[in-house]
Amino acid sequence: LSQSAVSRQVGALEQDLDTPLFHRHARGLILTEQGDILLRTVKDVMSKLDAARLRLSEQREKPQGELRVTTTLGIGANWLAPQLGEFLELYPEIKLRLILSDDELDLGMREADVGLRLRAPSQPDLIRRRLFTVHYHLYASADYIRRHGQPKTLSDLDQHRILSYGATGMGFLNSLNSLLTAGREAKNPRVPALSVNNITALRHAVEAGVGIAVLPEYLLAAADSGLVQLLPNAEMPELECYLVYPEEMKNVARVQVFRDFLVANAQRWKY
Repeated sequence: LSQSAVSRQVGALEQDLDTPLFHRHARGLILTEQGDILLRTVKDVMSKLDAARLRLSEQREKPQGELRVTTTLGIGANWLAPQLGEFLELYPEIKLRLILSDDELDLGMREADVGLRLRAPSQPDLIRRRLFTVHYHLYASADYIRRHGQPKTLSDLDQHRILSYGATGMGFLNSLNSLLTAGREAKNPRVPALSVNNITALRHAVEAGVGIAVLPEYLLAAADSGLVQLLPNAEMPELECYLVYPEEMKNVARVQVFRDFLVANAQRWKY
């Protein structure tokens, strides 16, 4: 467009809005406050239009592209990863990136596309789908029991070496350390002999006879650990596992097929 044509369109827009959009002076034009507000609003609208076009195109496409999946170290390494070969056989044009961390990535800020979390999300713009319940029990190795005896009650744990799950910044995981207060006053917890912030490393320590710990049942089923479950009637933690993804991703084909795959496989969860 010519300069005169642009000037006419700007003038018509100012007349239609009944407000000046530019300060005019000898060296050129600068936006008025109202003009700056309009510019930022238009940029926001254009960004949302681009996002809408992307969502509409992805809704029509076949499943393909990169899918970033985040979950905990334990669930990711022991349950999810072994199943992904089957998923990739079904959808070879999807490229998976598995991000394992016991800290929760911000899905709203697109640090990952979907997540498997051990609690329901609090953000209202995240879609959730419950997958299964993770059950935890108390374990020790046969060698530890031979050397230190087997506790018969929760209070007997005072005489044993307790191992705990180390802090990760996720406060809800503190329930996994119920062993520190089980059978005694919460204000006077047991002091763990060893604290580990990795659930697999904690299992290895228990297998090596270092002490007694609360471990997820799935972690023992994934390997021939030879561990002995203690106090089977004692109340132990349970956590709900959810598939979580942003509202804006619900119509993306690769997210839809991954959701359906996980929901189907979660029906076989028995831990």
